Amino acid sequence: MTSPSKFELPQGTLDLLILRVVALGSIHGYAIAQRIQMISKEALQIQQGSLYPALHRLENKNFLVAEWGPTETGREAKFYRLTAKGRTQLKTETESWERLTEVVAMILQHPLGEAS
Repeated sequence: MTSPSKFELPQGTLDLLILRVVALGSIHGYAIAQRIQMISKEALQIQQGSLYPALHRLENKNFLVAEWGPTETGREAKFYRLTAKGRTQLKTETESWERLTEVVAMILQHPLGEAS
């Protein structure tokens, strides 16, 4: 089996993925990156330099709230939860993403050389 391809995320996609993972329950930053990597079968690896600024941005927009608590290893970390505003944003962004992928798929599947 070949190793999965790595992807560069289109701008704004990381926020959507973070909101989706946090919607599953309270989770700390490193675990968010691990979960995205696991669910994507290693195709997406989120670097700390991208993850933590995105978490701060989402917190500043009141899509996430954070509280300090112990991790499974006993270390202190910020655990993030989705707010009501974050749930609304996740729903809106998910619907937009699904529509965009439908439109892109239509274009990519359209036979070349045909105008209609």
